[in-house]
Amino acid sequence: MATTGMIADALREIGGEQVDVQGLMGPGVDPHLYRQTRTDVRAMTQADAVFWNGLYLEAQLEDFLARLAERKPVYAVGDAVPRDKRLADEDYPDQPDPHVWMDPSRWRYVIEAVADGLIELAPNHADAFTERADVYLEELEALDAYAHQILGSVPEEARVLVTAHDAFGYFGDAYDFEVLGIQGFSTESEAGLARIETLVDVLVERGIGAIFVETSVSDRNIRALVEGAEAQDHNVRIAGELYSDAMGQADTYRGTWLGMFDHNASLIAAALGGDVPEGGRLGRLDDPRESE
Repeated sequence: MATTGMIADALREIGGEQVDVQGLMGPGVDPHLYRQTRTDVRAMTQADAVFWNGLYLEAQLEDFLARLAERKPVYAVGDAVPRDKRLADEDYPDQPDPHVWMDPSRWRYVIEAVADGLIELAPNHADAFTERADVYLEELEALDAYAHQILGSVPEEARVLVTAHDAFGYFGDAYDFEVLGIQGFSTESEAGLARIETLVDVLVERGIGAIFVETSVSDRNIRALVEGAEAQDHNVRIAGELYSDAMGQADTYRGTWLGMFDHNASLIAAALGGDVPEGGRLGRLDDPRESE
Protein backbone atom coordinates (compact mmCIF):
# COMPACT_ATOMS: atom_id res chain seq x y z
CA MET A 1 0.00 0.00 0.00
CA ALA A 2 1.05 3.58 -0.69
CA THR A 3 -0.65 6.60 0.82
CA THR A 4 -0.15 9.12 -2.00
CA GLY A 5 -0.28 8.75 -5.74
CA MET A 6 3.32 9.91 -6.10
CA ILE A 7 4.62 7.12 -3.86
CA ALA A 8 2.34 4.55 -5.49
CA ASP A 9 3.76 5.55 -8.87
CA ALA A 10 7.34 5.10 -7.63
CA LEU A 11 6.46 1.66 -6.27
CA ARG A 12 4.94 0.61 -9.59
CA GLU A 13 7.89 1.89 -11.61
CA ILE A 14 10.49 0.19 -9.43
CA GLY A 15 8.50 -2.86 -8.35
CA GLY A 16 7.32 -3.84 -11.82
CA GLU A 17 5.42 -7.09 -12.09
CA GLN A 18 6.99 -8.36 -8.85
CA VAL A 19 4.85 -5.99 -6.79
CA ASP A 20 1.08 -5.46 -6.52
CA VAL A 21 0.58 -1.79 -5.57
CA GLN A 22 -2.55 -0.25 -4.14
CA GLY A 23 -2.82 3.50 -3.70
CA LEU A 24 -4.84 4.97 -0.85
CA MET A 25 -5.44 8.50 -2.16
CA GLY A 26 -6.49 9.09 -5.73
CA PRO A 27 -6.66 12.18 -7.99
CA GLY A 28 -7.94 15.31 -6.30
CA VAL A 29 -7.54 13.95 -2.77
CA ASP A 30 -5.91 16.20 -0.16
CA PRO A 31 -3.47 14.14 1.99
CA HIS A 32 -3.32 16.82 4.69
CA LEU A 33 -6.98 16.25 5.55
CA TYR A 34 -7.40 12.58 4.63
CA ARG A 35 -8.80 10.28 7.31
CA GLN A 36 -8.71 6.52 6.94
CA THR A 37 -11.95 4.60 6.47
CA ARG A 38 -12.64 1.10 7.75
CA THR A 39 -11.86 -0.18 4.27
CA ASP A 40 -8.52 1.62 4.34
CA VAL A 41 -7.65 0.16 7.74
CA ARG A 42 -8.45 -3.34 6.51
CA ALA A 43 -6.40 -2.88 3.33
CA MET A 44 -3.35 -1.50 5.13
CA THR A 45 -3.58 -4.15 7.83
CA GLN A 46 -3.64 -6.90 5.18
CA ALA A 47 -0.87 -5.41 3.02
CA ASP A 48 2.67 -6.79 3.18
CA ALA A 49 3.99 -3.26 3.74
CA VAL A 50 2.85 0.36 3.73
CA PHE A 51 4.83 3.22 2.21
CA TRP A 52 3.97 6.79 3.20
CA ASN A 53 5.50 10.22 2.79
CA GLY A 54 5.79 11.31 6.41
CA LEU A 55 7.13 14.76 7.33
CA TYR A 56 3.61 15.50 8.67
CA LEU A 57 1.98 15.25 5.23
CA GLU A 58 -0.58 12.56 6.18
CA ALA A 59 -1.27 14.21 9.52
CA GLN A 60 -4.54 12.38 10.20
CA LEU A 61 -2.96 8.94 9.57
CA GLU A 62 0.12 9.27 11.76
CA ASP A 63 -1.23 7.64 14.91
CA PHE A 64 -2.64 4.68 12.99
CA LEU A 65 0.56 4.17 10.98
CA ALA A 66 2.66 4.33 14.16
CA ARG A 67 0.59 1.51 15.65
CA LEU A 68 0.70 -0.44 12.40
CA ALA A 69 4.51 -0.15 12.32
CA GLU A 70 4.65 -2.30 15.45
CA ARG A 71 3.16 -5.17 13.44
CA LYS A 72 4.55 -4.88 9.91
CA PRO A 73 6.98 -2.91 7.70
CA VAL A 74 5.93 0.74 7.39
CA TYR A 75 8.24 3.08 5.47
CA ALA A 76 8.15 6.88 5.83
CA VAL A 77 10.09 7.47 2.61
CA GLY A 78 10.03 11.28 2.85
CA ASP A 79 12.32 10.96 5.86
CA ALA A 80 15.06 9.88 3.45
CA VAL A 81 15.50 13.49 2.34
CA PRO A 82 18.49 14.77 4.36
CA ARG A 83 17.60 17.26 7.06
CA ASP A 84 19.84 19.93 5.56
CA LYS A 85 17.90 19.70 2.30
CA ARG A 86 14.48 20.12 3.92
CA LEU A 87 12.68 23.43 4.02
CA ALA A 88 10.83 24.56 7.13
CA ASP A 89 8.16 27.03 8.14
CA GLU A 90 9.76 30.30 9.27
CA ASP A 91 7.35 30.50 12.19
CA TYR A 92 7.67 26.80 13.07
CA PRO A 93 11.26 25.73 12.28
CA ASP A 94 10.65 22.22 13.63
CA GLN A 95 7.90 21.64 11.06
CA PRO A 96 9.40 20.48 7.74
CA ASP A 97 7.82 21.17 4.40
CA PRO A 98 6.54 17.71 3.32
CA HIS A 99 6.17 18.48 -0.42
CA VAL A 100 9.53 16.97 -1.39
CA TRP A 101 8.22 15.58 -4.71
CA MET A 102 8.22 19.16 -6.05
CA ASP A 103 11.99 19.06 -6.61
CA PRO A 104 13.51 16.14 -8.56
CA SER A 105 16.88 16.54 -6.84
CA ARG A 106 15.17 15.87 -3.49
CA TRP A 107 12.64 13.35 -4.80
CA ARG A 108 15.50 11.09 -5.87
CA TYR A 109 16.18 10.36 -2.19
CA VAL A 110 12.62 9.10 -1.90
CA ILE A 111 12.99 6.95 -5.02
CA GLU A 112 16.10 5.39 -3.53
CA ALA A 113 14.27 4.79 -0.24
CA VAL A 114 11.43 3.06 -2.09
CA ALA A 115 13.93 0.82 -3.86
CA ASP A 116 15.68 0.02 -0.57
CA GLY A 117 12.35 -0.85 1.04
CA LEU A 118 11.40 -3.20 -1.77
CA ILE A 119 14.81 -4.87 -1.66
CA GLU A 120 14.40 -5.38 2.07
CA LEU A 121 10.96 -6.93 1.54
CA ALA A 122 11.92 -9.13 -1.44
CA PRO A 123 15.72 -9.49 -1.62
CA ASN A 124 15.46 -12.19 -4.29
CA HIS A 125 14.29 -9.46 -6.70
CA ALA A 126 16.98 -6.96 -5.70
CA ASP A 127 18.67 -6.85 -9.11
CA ALA A 128 15.39 -6.11 -10.89
CA PHE A 129 14.45 -3.41 -8.40
CA THR A 130 17.87 -1.78 -8.65
CA GLU A 131 17.83 -1.83 -12.47
CA ARG A 132 14.38 -0.23 -12.65
CA ALA A 133 15.30 2.37 -10.06
CA ASP A 134 18.38 3.34 -12.08
CA VAL A 135 16.27 3.75 -15.24
CA TYR A 136 13.71 5.81 -13.35
CA LEU A 137 16.38 8.07 -11.86
CA GLU A 138 17.76 8.73 -15.35
CA GLU A 139 14.29 9.90 -16.43
CA LEU A 140 14.12 12.06 -13.31
CA GLU A 141 17.41 13.73 -14.18
CA ALA A 142 16.28 14.36 -17.77
CA LEU A 143 13.05 15.93 -16.53
CA ASP A 144 14.98 18.12 -14.09
CA ALA A 145 17.23 19.35 -16.90
CA TYR A 146 14.16 20.13 -19.05
CA ALA A 147 12.54 22.04 -16.18
CA HIS A 148 15.69 24.11 -15.63
CA GLN A 149 15.73 24.94 -19.34
CA ILE A 150 12.14 26.12 -19.71
CA LEU A 151 11.81 27.76 -16.30
CA GLY A 152 15.11 29.51 -16.84
CA SER A 153 13.58 31.14 -19.93
CA VAL A 154 10.96 32.93 -17.80
CA PRO A 155 11.91 36.61 -17.35
CA GLU A 156 13.35 37.14 -13.88
CA GLU A 157 10.75 39.73 -12.88
CA ALA A 158 7.97 37.26 -13.77
CA ARG A 159 9.26 34.39 -11.62
CA VAL A 160 6.52 34.66 -9.01
CA LEU A 161 4.31 31.64 -8.41
CA VAL A 162 1.03 32.32 -6.59
CA THR A 163 -0.94 29.23 -5.53
CA ALA A 164 -3.66 28.08 -3.13
CA HIS A 165 -1.31 26.68 -0.49
CA ASP A 166 2.42 26.60 0.15
CA ALA A 167 3.13 23.37 -1.72
CA PHE A 168 5.70 24.69 -4.19
CA GLY A 169 8.49 25.81 -1.87
CA TYR A 170 10.91 23.12 -3.06
CA PHE A 171 9.98 23.92 -6.65
CA GLY A 172 10.77 27.60 -6.09
CA ASP A 173 14.01 26.75 -4.30
CA ALA A 174 15.12 24.46 -7.13
CA TYR A 175 14.25 26.77 -10.03
CA ASP A 176 14.69 30.23 -8.50
CA PHE A 177 11.02 31.24 -8.23
CA GLU A 178 9.38 33.26 -5.50
CA VAL A 179 6.43 31.25 -4.19
CA LEU A 180 3.41 32.83 -2.50
CA GLY A 181 0.81 30.45 -1.08
CA ILE A 182 -2.45 31.65 0.41
CA GLN A 183 -2.44 28.85 3.00
CA GLY A 184 0.59 27.35 4.71
CA PHE A 185 2.24 23.94 4.19
CA SER A 186 -0.96 22.21 5.32
CA THR A 187 -4.42 22.93 3.98
CA GLU A 188 -5.60 22.53 7.58
CA SER A 189 -4.41 26.09 8.14
CA GLU A 190 -7.11 28.63 7.39
CA ALA A 191 -6.34 31.57 5.14
CA GLY A 192 -7.33 34.72 6.97
CA LEU A 193 -8.76 37.79 5.33
CA ALA A 194 -5.56 39.68 6.16
CA ARG A 195 -3.46 37.15 4.20
CA ILE A 196 -5.71 37.46 1.15
CA GLU A 197 -5.64 41.26 1.35
CA THR A 198 -1.84 41.21 1.62
CA LEU A 199 -1.51 39.01 -1.47
CA VAL A 200 -3.97 41.18 -3.40
CA ASP A 201 -1.76 44.18 -2.66
CA VAL A 202 1.30 42.22 -3.86
CA LEU A 203 -0.47 41.30 -7.12
CA VAL A 204 -1.43 44.91 -7.76
CA GLU A 205 1.83 46.56 -6.71
CA ARG A 206 4.03 44.16 -8.68
CA GLY A 207 1.75 43.81 -11.69
CA ILE A 208 1.44 40.02 -11.40
CA GLY A 209 -1.06 38.88 -13.99
CA ALA A 210 -1.24 35.09 -13.63
CA ILE A 211 -2.00 32.85 -10.65
CA PHE A 212 -2.77 29.14 -10.34
CA VAL A 213 -5.34 26.84 -8.78
CA GLU A 214 -4.57 23.32 -7.54
CA THR A 215 -6.41 20.11 -8.33
CA SER A 216 -6.61 18.97 -4.70
CA VAL A 217 -7.46 22.32 -3.06
CA SER A 218 -10.62 24.44 -3.30
CA ASP A 219 -10.27 27.39 -5.67
CA ARG A 220 -12.28 29.67 -3.36
CA ASN A 221 -9.30 31.61 -2.04
CA ILE A 222 -7.70 31.97 -5.47
CA ARG A 223 -10.92 33.44 -6.83
CA ALA A 224 -10.96 35.82 -3.88
CA LEU A 225 -7.56 37.09 -5.04
CA VAL A 226 -8.89 37.66 -8.55
CA GLU A 227 -11.89 39.57 -7.23
CA GLY A 228 -9.77 41.60 -4.83
CA ALA A 229 -7.39 42.60 -7.62
CA GLU A 230 -10.31 43.54 -9.88
CA ALA A 231 -11.61 45.82 -7.14
CA GLN A 232 -8.30 47.69 -7.46
CA ASP A 233 -8.54 47.80 -11.28
CA HIS A 234 -5.91 45.12 -11.78
CA ASN A 235 -6.71 42.11 -13.96
CA VAL A 236 -5.37 38.74 -12.83
CA ARG A 237 -6.10 35.55 -14.73
CA ILE A 238 -6.17 32.00 -13.46
CA ALA A 239 -3.52 30.47 -15.70
CA GLY A 240 -4.48 26.85 -15.10
CA GLU A 241 -4.53 23.95 -12.67
CA LEU A 242 -1.40 22.62 -11.03
CA TYR A 243 -0.96 19.22 -9.44
CA SER A 244 0.23 19.78 -5.89
CA ASP A 245 -0.70 17.00 -3.42
CA ALA A 246 -2.25 14.59 -5.93
CA MET A 247 -1.57 13.52 -9.52
CA GLY A 248 -3.82 13.28 -12.56
CA GLN A 249 -6.21 10.52 -13.55
CA ALA A 250 -4.99 6.93 -13.48
CA ASP A 251 -3.64 5.46 -16.74
CA THR A 252 -2.72 8.88 -18.13
CA TYR A 253 0.62 10.65 -18.44
CA ARG A 254 -0.41 13.23 -15.85
CA GLY A 255 -1.30 10.30 -13.59
CA THR A 256 2.43 9.60 -13.19
CA TRP A 257 4.95 11.64 -11.23
CA LEU A 258 6.97 12.32 -14.39
CA GLY A 259 3.82 13.52 -16.15
CA MET A 260 2.50 15.66 -13.32
CA PHE A 261 5.86 17.39 -12.95
CA ASP A 262 6.18 17.92 -16.71
CA HIS A 263 2.66 19.43 -16.67
CA ASN A 264 3.42 21.74 -13.75
CA ALA A 265 6.76 22.99 -15.05
CA SER A 266 5.48 23.45 -18.61
CA LEU A 267 2.29 25.24 -17.54
CA ILE A 268 4.11 27.57 -15.14
CA ALA A 269 6.82 28.45 -17.67
CA ALA A 270 4.35 29.05 -20.51
CA ALA A 271 1.96 31.11 -18.37
CA LEU A 272 4.75 33.36 -17.08
CA GLY A 273 6.37 34.08 -20.42
CA GLY A 274 8.87 31.25 -20.86
CA ASP A 275 9.73 29.26 -23.99
CA VAL A 276 8.02 25.85 -23.81
CA PRO A 277 7.86 23.18 -26.53
CA GLU A 278 4.40 22.09 -27.61
CA GLY A 279 3.21 19.16 -25.54
CA GLY A 280 5.90 19.50 -22.89
CA ARG A 281 9.12 17.52 -22.61
CA LEU A 282 7.93 14.48 -24.55
CA GLY A 283 5.01 15.98 -26.45
CA ARG A 284 2.63 13.94 -24.30
CA LEU A 285 0.77 16.77 -22.59
CA ASP A 286 -1.36 17.24 -25.72
CA ASP A 287 -2.69 13.66 -25.54
CA PRO A 288 -6.48 14.07 -26.10
CA ARG A 289 -7.16 11.10 -23.82
CA GLU A 290 -6.10 13.21 -20.85
CA SER A 291 -9.05 15.31 -19.79
CA GLU A 292 -8.29 18.26 -17.55
